[in-house]
Amino acid sequence: MSGHDVLAMMPTGAGKSICYQVPALILPGITLVISPLIALMQDQVQSLREAGAPAAYINSTLTEGQIRKALSNAREGAYKIIYVAPERLQTESFLRFALQADISMVTVDEAHCISQWGQDFRPSYLEIASFTEQLRKRPVISAFTATATDAVREDMVQLLKLTDPEILKMGADRPNLFFSVCYPGNKLDFVLRYVREHDGESGLIYCATRNGVNDVHEALIRQGIAAVRYHAGLTTEERQKSQSDFVYDRVSVCVATNAFGMGIDKSNVRYVLHYNMPQNMESYYQEAGRAGRDGEESECILLYSYQDVKIAETLLEHKEMSQLTPEEQENIRMRDAERLRAMRHYCRTTECLRGSILRYFGEHPPLRCGNCGNCLQKVEERDMTDAAKWVLNCVTETRGRYGAAIISGILTGGDTARLEEVGAKKYRSYGKLREEKQNVLRLLIDQMVEEGFLEVAGGDYPVLRLAEEGVKRLRKPDTRVVVRIPERQNNAKMVSAEKYRAGSNGREKEEGLFSALRQERLRLSRERKIPPYMVFSDRTLVDMCVVRPHTRLEMRCVSGVGEKKMAEYGEIFLNVIREYEKSQ
Repeated sequence: MSGHDVLAMMPTGAGKSICYQVPALILPGITLVISPLIALMQDQVQSLREAGAPAAYINSTLTEGQIRKALSNAREGAYKIIYVAPERLQTESFLRFALQADISMVTVDEAHCISQWGQDFRPSYLEIASFTEQLRKRPVISAFTATATDAVREDMVQLLKLTDPEILKMGADRPNLFFSVCYPGNKLDFVLRYVREHDGESGLIYCATRNGVNDVHEALIRQGIAAVRYHAGLTTEERQKSQSDFVYDRVSVCVATNAFGMGIDKSNVRYVLHYNMPQNMESYYQEAGRAGRDGEESECILLYSYQDVKIAETLLEHKEMSQLTPEEQENIRMRDAERLRAMRHYCRTTECLRGSILRYFGEHPPLRCGNCGNCLQKVEERDMTDAAKWVLNCVTETRGRYGAAIISGILTGGDTARLEEVGAKKYRSYGKLREEKQNVLRLLIDQMVEEGFLEVAGGDYPVLRLAEEGVKRLRKPDTRVVVRIPERQNNAKMVSAEKYRAGSNGREKEEGLFSALRQERLRLSRERKIPPYMVFSDRTLVDMCVVRPHTRLEMRCVSGVGEKKMAEYGEIFLNVIREYEKSQ
């Protein structure tokens, strides 16, 4: 508001949008918001219009005629905020409009996209600075992102050509999110059990590949669980329907690749499951951060296996970089490898998970948060050197043809049809670790891969092979393999519906009233063709249950009920409360 450029790093749900939307309404001219995704623009503009703010977007979903009309309306002062994609800035028609318009501020959302060191590099962001330099007067430039490392922060300042900016860093912590890394023997069984235990709660399940999405989605449908899927292999219509069904609460569960979610401001996602390890911490925290945007307790659970590392490496090998120079490509490969190592460390650490995330982003958190999977479980340290030698022996005997499931099955003396098929009983190592649990052996094998005793080879069906240098190391008498075994492998917190429905102040909601308010919200959202959270968030419904307003004045004291919402919905929800109390 005082004319300074701003760079703000604020965690998801902290209110980035309000920080530029309020000044945009007060400043004399137009604010351009540069946003990378169509879904983000549409969601933000719809929310602004619901709140009574004049806003529009210009993107490829509009016809040329609609774009001309929108620009004409903008010239006549119809909008205070216009969302555009970065690619739009250099088009002749938009540049002509911008040179004539009174532009008070240019806001760059998801500003980390300008940096090759960020996880979502967009070359079109590099054109933003040249666009602002062409305007007849220099506007205030504000840039926002959820998280950024030091290298990305420096790039944002330099490449956007910010002038002596105010740099605001709120910290990346999301205290309402519970983080956990689990090592289930069967990921699909874990997911099915988890979703059933969280029936009716809104959740996202991320998979690394399209095939993974299809497999998990089909398994959920077979179990009678209403779910949608989202990945780039579906048609535009299929993706739009899946997104709409999830956002409008027609289904509770969405299984997706990372193509889904950026800019989807769905506030009541209660859990995010990662079926596979993401390629870097930035992507993981961004995707996990779609949980609990309303501030209510939510869970972020990553299901890890060593095959995930191989999948991530394969995806990085096929990354599209044709527009970059050979030197830039090599720099990005080195950066990607380093970030993958950091992601693997997160999955394997026994330290505080929240602390591991925050330290990655340059913060200095306490050693223990007391509210993550690692902080809430006991860990047993076991010397498993002898068992590790039997694992190497088994991999040698099987000539590197099998993955961890078969190897651990042979060692524990399993008698499944698959083990019979591979002739497990003929190997000398068959049953030699019969006393060990499968999940502990899987932990040992994962650690042997991490420490370089074994290598993973193959594509869709990874197999274990000996690592020559690692084998030599393990033969030395002073080499030990110590495995840290969590007390419970499937250490998800499993927050129940009853627990998360306790308000932020700890007072429990009245379940009957909350259900009645939610039903009315759903009815209104369908009638008006807007997502339920755009009527009122879960947090606002919680507050209605606590405050129990009976008058319009009391309703205005409820969190999230502004003048326009009061005028539009206040009396409707007051009637629901009155009718509910009459029935009690």
